[in-house]
Amino acid sequence: MNLKTVIKKSINMLENQGRLITRRKDVPSDQFIKCPECHLSLTEKKFSETDYVCPDCGYHMRINARKRLSIFADEGSFLETNADLESIDFLNFPGYKEKLSKAEKVTGEKEAVITGTCTISGIPAAIFIMNPDFMMGSMGSVVGEKITSLFELAEEKNLPVVGFSASGGARMQEGITSLMQMAKVSAAVRRHSLKGLFYLSVLTDPTTGGVTASFAMEGDVITAEPGALVGFAGPRVIEDTIKKKLPEGFQKAENILSHGFIDSIVSRRYLKGYIRRMLSIHGDE
Repeated sequence: MNLKTVIKKSINMLENQGRLITRRKDVPSDQFIKCPECHLSLTEKKFSETDYVCPDCGYHMRINARKRLSIFADEGSFLETNADLESIDFLNFPGYKEKLSKAEKVTGEKEAVITGTCTISGIPAAIFIMNPDFMMGSMGSVVGEKITSLFELAEEKNLPVVGFSASGGARMQEGITSLMQMAKVSAAVRRHSLKGLFYLSVLTDPTTGGVTASFAMEGDVITAEPGALVGFAGPRVIEDTIKKKLPEGFQKAENILSHGFIDSIVSRRYLKGYIRRMLSIHGDE
């Protein structure tokens, strides 16, 4: 089985499990959604009232970037940057143009990340939010450019950065150019840090591949949502490589916290307050 087939089957499996519940840009408020963990069925409106956290079992559902933005940015405060940037098929990779077109149509977005400035509980900040609905949040040249430009803007305006990562890794359709984004964004994070500015990294489900290997794990404080999958390669790839069964929850946020890779795990219901406290604590540095 080749890599493309494995990736396609993995995405289809997640969709069938109902994990990508907000894949389309607009979901009718009266549409019923089933929690993948405990199978509780509620309307989309009811789940939105709990920030898409299951009120029965606490399962944190994947949400698109705009829904996450509405939860954390103060209403009316968001000013988007580089909204018109979009990827091109510069390698003439088979099927890439069609995938980009489909992702844009399904999500209403031009790329797998939105960036901009806003206030969070009244505190000015730069923010980026990756979108798992757009080609599984894969990191290509435009994703790297948008996040790099955001850190440069934050450096210029003396703003902290709050970043929400959600990614299946580097975008293979852009070859080595996608891998180069790891170094590019990391350099921008470093320059922002050398100016004494704060970067809070929030890991959501999933945060994997080159995103994990670079800017997602470079925050001054790194937190994660409960149950988030965090790692470089997926569990199945690791098991196939080492020929051993991995422990239960090997790459879940709770396990990586116990091994010191992140600083905290915070429920989405309390995350805005946590972000406010972190920005307040580090704002005068």
